[in-house]
Amino acid sequence: MNKNAKIVIVDDEEANVRLLERILELAGYNNFKSSTNGRRAFELFNEFHPDLVLTDLHMPEMDGFGLITELRQVISKQDYLPIIVLTADVTQETRRRALSAGANDFLIKPFDHMEVVLRIGNALQTRALQIQLQEQNATLEENVRNRTMELERALEALKAAQRELVKQERLRALGTMAGGIAHDFNNSLASILGYSELLLHDLDHLPKKEKAAAHLRTIMTAAGDAARMVARLREFSKPSQPTEFLEGVDLNSLVEQAISLSMPKWKSDALAAGLTIRINQDFSKIPLVPGDAAELREALINLIFNAVDAMPSGGEITLRTSAHTDAVWLEVQDTGIGMSEEVRQRCLEPYFTTKGMRGTGLGLSMVYAIIHRHAGLVEIESELGRGTTFILKLPFVANFVQSQIPKRTNFIRPLRILVVDDQPLLCNLLYECLSNDRHAVETACNGREGLEKFRAGRFDLVLTDKAMPEMDGDQLAAAIKQINPSQRIILITGYCEYSPGTRSDAIDLVVGKPVSMDALRQALSVVLAE
Repeated sequence: MNKNAKIVIVDDEEANVRLLERILELAGYNNFKSSTNGRRAFELFNEFHPDLVLTDLHMPEMDGFGLITELRQVISKQDYLPIIVLTADVTQETRRRALSAGANDFLIKPFDHMEVVLRIGNALQTRALQIQLQEQNATLEENVRNRTMELERALEALKAAQRELVKQERLRALGTMAGGIAHDFNNSLASILGYSELLLHDLDHLPKKEKAAAHLRTIMTAAGDAARMVARLREFSKPSQPTEFLEGVDLNSLVEQAISLSMPKWKSDALAAGLTIRINQDFSKIPLVPGDAAELREALINLIFNAVDAMPSGGEITLRTSAHTDAVWLEVQDTGIGMSEEVRQRCLEPYFTTKGMRGTGLGLSMVYAIIHRHAGLVEIESELGRGTTFILKLPFVANFVQSQIPKRTNFIRPLRILVVDDQPLLCNLLYECLSNDRHAVETACNGREGLEKFRAGRFDLVLTDKAMPEMDGDQLAAAIKQINPSQRIILITGYCEYSPGTRSDAIDLVVGKPVSMDALRQALSVVLAE
């Protein structure tokens, strides 16, 4: 028990004060002060800051009820000060008033010495426990604050790590996308370069018209596939939409196109390496498959290239089509080295490759992704030393009706057209295309020159690029519309945020690069009709 506890005694009868002081001394308490006046006792409280107050109820100037009320108003709610009432009035009304004012206990006059000591001891022990509890709460609060700060720092570190992880994941995704685009572009470029070289090699003795036309059609198909890759790249950051294939694909024709496009690798490159690779075709009568011809052709070319790589000593590739109950099967079979069961199970995973530095691990995973988008299945049959067969199972729709999107191909009278593009090759290409259709064409190499030529002449139509020095296409269009609000303007751009058909305030039509002659004629027809 704390014998150094500070105690204040308040009683207007001096004898009672001295008696309580004597009792406290005998009990071992030595730190107390007393007063016979309630007002003086309140001042004493502010000076002494006691641990316990013993107060009479009936006193002059300020009685016990008033003193208790005043004390409770100045004592913090977190602080526990026990107040014991000294009274000879034991009525229920007195007790109720005292407890309502804030008293904790009672000592009845005349005092029983032992009772006084016990009640004071209990009150002080309760205060000590309350102080201990407050200290523990303060320690706990401090620990909670410290822990909260630690958690906040840990959370911030976690958020920073997450931001770094997202950054790394974006870089990884960009690397994946770049690798995939490079992979597919190389396929298309191989066909474009290969057939262009064939035509240039025989420039003095051009092949027959039919053969030259076939080579050129192959180059155009490969270029179209490359353009589709760019279109898919444009869609990369947009929310995915349910795929609805409106084009009916003839897989037999698609196989022939894929064989032609991949010829530079399986024939020319193989012959240069002293190898012989033969491709066999085994076609059945099959229904049309709803799908994207460019994507399916891309998947098939990847399978042909994969088959060529699997035959380092040469061999045969057989492409077979067949109709089944609910799907058309397209099989790519090679006589190559085959795959172990572990490789067969993992070969469709991104980045998995058995070609070492020569492979990206993307070709077969892209095949799987394309067939999956077409609601199809990819099955693989393979055995080491006995070749591999990839089976693409694509669902078909009975009595598929090819979607016909009407195009405006009305006759277009000769026009005066201003072409503005800072790329000389593209500017000359548009000049040649439009001139071949009997249009009168003027060109400008930037927006500022284009605006000067527009002011100096009269034009039925303006074709402008988007990104140009000095004045870009949007600024040029806005300046032209201020001069002539009815002037028709087509923006031709390769920027991703401009998709074909999108219109801004000053632009009548947006056409995405690359643009074919048919697409250019249709754009002119649409704008003039409007």
